[in-house]
Amino acid sequence: MEKEFEKPSVTVDIVIFTVFEKELKVLLVKRNIEPFKGMWAIPGGFVRMNESLEDAAKRELSEETGVKDVYLEQLYTFGDIKRDPRGRVITVSYYALVKPEGIKLSASTDVSEAKWFSISKIPKLAFDHKKILEYALKRLKWKFEYSLTAFSLLPEKFTLGQIQNIYEIVFEKKFDKRNFAKKLKSLNILKTETIEKNVSFRPPQTYSLKKDIKEVIEIL
Repeated sequence: MEKEFEKPSVTVDIVIFTVFEKELKVLLVKRNIEPFKGMWAIPGGFVRMNESLEDAAKRELSEETGVKDVYLEQLYTFGDIKRDPRGRVITVSYYALVKPEGIKLSASTDVSEAKWFSISKIPKLAFDHKKILEYALKRLKWKFEYSLTAFSLLPEKFTLGQIQNIYEIVFEKKFDKRNFAKKLKSLNILKTETIEKNVSFRPPQTYSLKKDIKEVIEIL
């Protein structure tokens, strides 16, 4: 007869980043239940027996913040024994980067408020969510260095200045304009768009991403 093992609970936590108002921001919710009632936390909750981890993440994000239809990528599993005062709880974290346009936050279920916070002004967080957020930020920067993740924040047609601005916000540093443009153009990932003629001013050159670009590419 097989030995009966205790079963830990499993949760999902979702770190959602965006860039607006010249800042990198993260979506947080204010808890309306114990433990840590009244404290800010990363959106998330318990996984049900009949749903996948990703489905649970999407459901919790929709219920707690009103955010739907965003791409989620699994980040890391956090399983410290005492990370949750309710008992043995393992969490699988996710992260995503979204455009702020068209997202209307609405708190419901077990949270009283959903709000964007500047990454430089994060309040004290519940559970081990500070650790999860710090890890997510490291992963985000890595993705910016070796993938086209940052371009998901841009319109279909964009300027070199727009993409440089996003990199400067996320990395909190200035890049030399000439060198940054030279590196992007050398990667052969940009398609030059036609500049509108017969206008009274000279519009900036716009670009779009080429198709069928390899997944890993060194941006910085």
